Amino acid sequence: MSIPSNSAPQSGSSKWNRKRKLTDWAIDGFLILFGVMMVLPLLMLVANAFKTPQELVSWPPTFIPNNPTLDNLTAVLNDTPLLLWMFNSFAFATLSTIAILATSAIAGYVLGKFKYRSLNIIFLIILATAIVPFEVYMIPLYFQVQSLGMLNSLWGLLIGYLVMSFGIFLIRQNVIHSVPDELLEAARIDGAGELWIFFFIVVPLLRSALGALAVLAFFQAWTAFAWPLIVATTRESYTIEVGLALFQTGFTVDLGKLSAASAIVLIPSVTLFVLLRKNFVEGVAGTGLKE
Repeated sequence: MSIPSNSAPQSGSSKWNRKRKLTDWAIDGFLILFGVMMVLPLLMLVANAFKTPQELVSWPPTFIPNNPTLDNLTAVLNDTPLLLWMFNSFAFATLSTIAILATSAIAGYVLGKFKYRSLNIIFLIILATAIVPFEVYMIPLYFQVQSLGMLNSLWGLLIGYLVMSFGIFLIRQNVIHSVPDELLEAARIDGAGELWIFFFIVVPLLRSALGALAVLAFFQAWTAFAWPLIVATTRESYTIEVGLALFQTGFTVDLGKLSAASAIVLIPSVTLFVLLRKNFVEGVAGTGLKE
């Protein structure tokens, strides 16, 4: 009599396992399809950089160039100061990332571990600024940069990208959940100062969150367009995003040169993401942890 009673749960368990496997396969298939859809335009962009003008406008479009050529790449490098624009963008994005990491780490630590009622009000104000579009205060900020004589300079670009409200929120959440209060109290009992605690205890524990923030901050500055467009008014001070816009006029688009320049521009951002992808996932995932 015990055999039927044992076989029923086993059959039910096997059915549940089959359903779980089917669900996992469906999810994996969807994610693979979604990943291909995301990567395919980038691969098409790189392929277009090696196509002839005739092949670029042919229909149906070809994915692999029939007659690969380097004419688009050489024309971009010879006819435009692309490397100078990339240097301007890289310097701008790097300094902006360093500034955002510093301000976010300090503000996130203070807002996360110091117990003052006024700090909660300040944090709410910082969060409120996140919903205000940059274009709302871009013009007043421009007049301020103009009065300081910082137009066409790297410092003029940086004024608008020194602080990121989301970065402060990201670091604050990670400070709350990743930095134990007992560890900080033990360091204070041993005579450690707040600066020593911040640099040698808090910052190492926030390595993943800071890596994630570095990716976000670099991408934000690297892809900035509106602010560099009005601050940089000479061709030599353009960033790469403003420079790419020159390949498009009111009636035509030089698709070959634009594809070649865009493919070159992808190299720094893709490299940074590949190097910090683990930190990015861990840092963002740690933001929503609950005690």
